[in-house]
Amino acid sequence: MEWLKDNRIKIVPPKKPKKITGTRFATILGLNPWSTPFETWCEITKTYQKPFEDTIYTIAGKTIEPKQIDYMRKAYFMTNIVTPTDIYGADYFERTYGDFFKDEPVFGGMWDALLYDSEGKPSAVLEFKTTKRAEDWSDDIPEYYALQAALYAHLLGVDSVIMVVSFLEEKDYKDPDKFVPKTSNTITVPFKMSERYPDFKKLIKKAEKWWKDHVESGISPIFDEKQDAEILKVLRTNTLSPETDLEALIKEGEELKAEIEKLSTLLSPLETRLKIITDIIKQHALSQFRDGDEKVSISGNLYEWYVTRTESTEIDKDALKADGLFEKYTRPKINYRITTKKLNLSKARDEG
Repeated sequence: MEWLKDNRIKIVPPKKPKKITGTRFATILGLNPWSTPFETWCEITKTYQKPFEDTIYTIAGKTIEPKQIDYMRKAYFMTNIVTPTDIYGADYFERTYGDFFKDEPVFGGMWDALLYDSEGKPSAVLEFKTTKRAEDWSDDIPEYYALQAALYAHLLGVDSVIMVVSFLEEKDYKDPDKFVPKTSNTITVPFKMSERYPDFKKLIKKAEKWWKDHVESGISPIFDEKQDAEILKVLRTNTLSPETDLEALIKEGEELKAEIEKLSTLLSPLETRLKIITDIIKQHALSQFRDGDEKVSISGNLYEWYVTRTESTEIDKDALKADGLFEKYTRPKINYRITTKKLNLSKARDEG
């Protein structure tokens, strides 16, 4: 990982990046108030992903969604609703690896439910939400939610989207099993792709350009020190930023190296004696091996010495050389090794 000067980082592009899902689509376009394009880039490129933990909100959503589907079937007579379970089975996530669009190289994800027409083809996408913020839905669908469903409608080639949202109270989060969708707490907001997003293909092209500029190149979008602080803290802990860390790390490394050298002077005679004793114990253990034994142990009061027997194969280099095959099947290998050498400070002072 390389830290660039303009608040970007550069990585080796992953061979199999994650796809742009509905949630990531809205984020890439800068329309998700809960996430940033940099965070999404980290997820897609597998540079970093925040640990996922279920909360009362995600648990409520998972618990109530089947109730919402049943509500739509009964209250709106939508007997033609099809769920992922209907198509892929109860273990649909494991079967599909969370992607219903395998043939799409860039976009993917999972829709919540579909409406099928009389010919057995998708005619509408249904997206289910739960929230305690009814005010967010007073005028229109929050754009980041509408775009999630819109992406799946586009990928499926359908024009109709139906958003279904249930407004919850605190008691519903504490015990979502008791929640019952009804007209007083659940609304439906339909829209047509052709009306809401007549130029949706432009948004697709914008996301595809973002993919090329950032995923295929390995160069991140610009990060924000405040909004992306949690991710940056982890990345800077696990990697080296030459602009901010190198000088301090060299100083700390020198201090640790000097301390280890002092301890090594004291430990060296002890390590030498321990090696002699260990070799003697090993020879004694070897004399105890019988046919079929894989391990012999010798116990003291505090430690136990193990000698294990394993069998492996090795390449007979001399035989390969004799047959003229060694050079044919060898190739150069480049390795990088870092070493430290103590500076001659007295000489440096004299020259200065």
